[in-house]
Amino acid sequence: MNWTEITVRVPLSFSEEAAAIANMTVPYGIYIEDYSDLEEQAEEIAHIDLIDEDLIAKDREHAVIHLYISECDNAAEALAFLTERLTAAGIPYETGSVGVNDADWSENWKKYFHAMEIGRRLAVVPSWEPYENKENRLLLHIDPGAAFGTGTHATTSLCLAFLDEAILPGNEVLDIGCGSGILAIASVLLGAKQALGVDIDAQSVKTAKENAAINHLSGKTDFIVGDLAEKVTGKYDVICANIVADVVIKLLATVKRYMKDGGILLVSGIIDSRENDVLAAADRYGFTVAETRKKENWCALKLTKGNE
Repeated sequence: MNWTEITVRVPLSFSEEAAAIANMTVPYGIYIEDYSDLEEQAEEIAHIDLIDEDLIAKDREHAVIHLYISECDNAAEALAFLTERLTAAGIPYETGSVGVNDADWSENWKKYFHAMEIGRRLAVVPSWEPYENKENRLLLHIDPGAAFGTGTHATTSLCLAFLDEAILPGNEVLDIGCGSGILAIASVLLGAKQALGVDIDAQSVKTAKENAAINHLSGKTDFIVGDLAEKVTGKYDVICANIVADVVIKLLATVKRYMKDGGILLVSGIIDSRENDVLAAADRYGFTVAETRKKENWCALKLTKGNE
């Protein structure tokens, strides 16, 4: 079997948090290079004080995380997920890869991303692939480029299924951490009047605008660069955030100010081991859990503002 190796270089102070995000990306483990305590480890484990010069020269200020993606999996989606989660968490990083040329990343999507039907009404269709719409579904055409969000990942499909049931005609929607724009665009297809997407990554915002244009929805969507909701004004009927658990917890502290009375908040990107942390934060900030859904080892929550 062939593998793609993705490397992520981060400052040592961020290594544990970055490793946790990397572990979300692949199910079969990661390898971390950390030479910060090389001398101490050499003495304790090998009982030697003479160390190879190449090891002595290793970077002591950074850790390098190695992830291995099998040829059966989508390396492009893994890289997009990883970089968006690291960016959302505010972790400085550099990535590299072995096994996929830079020019091949955009093509790597196409091996694995095919049309898929979600919920009662939606079909997510790659922009390059024909689709026979036998059930007269709403077609969401998407070209993710380097941005995360095709619907194939459990975190995104959970949100799309929630949206399929939650969106009412005329709703106004806010998508925090919009990535490819898939959730905002889906909302409008499902009947929302307007959707705003926000992402900290300028490339994701560019891709989201392009995807809105592919779906002829540029007039009903807008996408801006920003950290969480810092540049957002107004109130929304539905807010969705498919981001990492720690950022969801941070968002819960302030997001109510953007929710209309009777509005709902859909949060995803929560690995199962962090579900209780998010639930505790939701309770702490006065949210009511209306519904919990799980897929693979991921969790998504439908929250309301609770009694205030």
